[in-house]
Amino acid sequence: MPTVFVNGQQRSCAKGTTFESIVSEFQGGKNGKIVLVYFNGKMRELSKRLEKDGVVTLITTGDPAGHQTYERTAVMMLVKAARDLAAEEAAAGKGASDVRIKVEFTLGTAFFCSVQGRESVDDDYAAGLQAKMREITERNAPIIKKTYPIDDGVRLFAQQGMEDKIRLFHFRRSSTVNVYNLEGFYDYYYGYMCPSAGYVDLFEVKAYQGGLLLNLPSMEHPDEIRPFYEGKGDDGIHDYDRYRNLFDQLILSTKWGQLVDISTIGDLNEKICEGNISDMILVQEALQERRISDIAEQIYNRKAVKFVLIAGPSSSGKTTFAHRLSIQLRSFGLHPHIMSMDNWFVNREKTPVDIDGNYNFDVIEALDLDLFNDNLSDLLAGEEVELPTFNFKKGKREYKGDRLRLGDSDILVIEGIHGLNPRSSAGLPDENKFKIYISAMTSLNIDMHNRISTSDTRLIRRMIRDARTRGNSAQDTIRGWKKVREGEEKYIFPFQQDVDAVFNSVLIYEQAVLKQFAEPLLFSVPSDSKEYYEAKRLLKFLDYILGVDTAAVPSNSICREFVGGGCFGL
Repeated sequence: MPTVFVNGQQRSCAKGTTFESIVSEFQGGKNGKIVLVYFNGKMRELSKRLEKDGVVTLITTGDPAGHQTYERTAVMMLVKAARDLAAEEAAAGKGASDVRIKVEFTLGTAFFCSVQGRESVDDDYAAGLQAKMREITERNAPIIKKTYPIDDGVRLFAQQGMEDKIRLFHFRRSSTVNVYNLEGFYDYYYGYMCPSAGYVDLFEVKAYQGGLLLNLPSMEHPDEIRPFYEGKGDDGIHDYDRYRNLFDQLILSTKWGQLVDISTIGDLNEKICEGNISDMILVQEALQERRISDIAEQIYNRKAVKFVLIAGPSSSGKTTFAHRLSIQLRSFGLHPHIMSMDNWFVNREKTPVDIDGNYNFDVIEALDLDLFNDNLSDLLAGEEVELPTFNFKKGKREYKGDRLRLGDSDILVIEGIHGLNPRSSAGLPDENKFKIYISAMTSLNIDMHNRISTSDTRLIRRMIRDARTRGNSAQDTIRGWKKVREGEEKYIFPFQQDVDAVFNSVLIYEQAVLKQFAEPLLFSVPSDSKEYYEAKRLLKFLDYILGVDTAAVPSNSICREFVGGGCFGL
């Protein structure tokens, strides 16, 4: 009998015992359900069986990999519930049986899904889907994984009318595919799954803006669910208002994809093979430029605006956006000055430190807010101000004679992670400020049921840029990503709703360009490192995509901020 150590406790288990059985006595902890394990350093689904001695480390829904496993399983249950309900309604003569769910994007902890093949999506339909999902949970329906030859897997997908899966695997180099079976419903998912539906017991399904919201627990609070738009949050903001701007921009990006007939990676690969990718790139860039022009016109029409404040999470393209917005503002006769809030950092000896004793440049206290507000207030009053420059090598502010007085057409374009925080510009009148939230909100899907997360897009962008400009390895970037994400949750995302405009910096073609830069970096991550499985997951994702040369990418593209060769010297 193999000997295993689980949470430091020794156990003897019969060969062939599932990991689900081995960890069952450890379920019920405070950090969510155990849904995966590391066995001797390798990630394993709970349905896998023990074959030898080893060490088992628990992965819960409070961990990134476990949380994603819960989400994927919930999506499969929703798709299965929609098919079951459609079959029942068709048998009763109340609707079509060919109803399709497409996972579009996330709003907070919820997935927004479109519904194809159905005339209306209302509260009754959402309640019916939720009831069907609850039945699947209560049956604790098993989710069975089987590896098929690629041709057999494609035939299964064809039988279920999954044209998106057929297109996806047409370009897959692997000879096999892992297919999950939930009570006769077969599907492919990019990542691991729970062993059965009983693990997914916290969810709600709501009708929203012509589609559905599948709301799930957050990774930070894996054992509870915050109902979506049931009243106002702790900050007094109603969820409808909280996500209105984001929703509108995500829908706009989805429409941009539809203009070039691309919504999944299979669609993108077909366009690449057809040889007209250059035209598609130019169309996407033109659509993005038009959006920037629209924002510039909004600013111009608000005659009192003197300060444009731009903020967004890491690798969202803030710097390139600021340059392109400035060019558009100039076309309206304005005279923009691009600045970074980093120039108002406090001197190094006053910089706050984190619990490990390292300087923490992400907290708002790392900025001299009094000086920032005084400088901008003086500029607004028509005074001449000498502006600071922060010397990162010396860790101090310096003054180099950079003086500015605002004329009638002058306007400051200021980017920084705290730009949207009300504390940052508390001393400035609201009518003189225009706030913009920018992020890389991915609208391209792997297929209808597997989306590409915004976080993954930004991580790949940052990995490439850090390697090019700072000499950092992919392992370095992956290792630090958790801390970056934690900072965004605290200092950026809470203020994304209180803005004048939202800009989505994602380009539907960019993964095909980033691929050739990211893959060599990811292959260099050591197999015995903690970051290896994240690198392996990203490599698997990139393997679906055909590469595109950078030659067709315009020099002012946001994509250039990461791969280089841009006209803004980034």
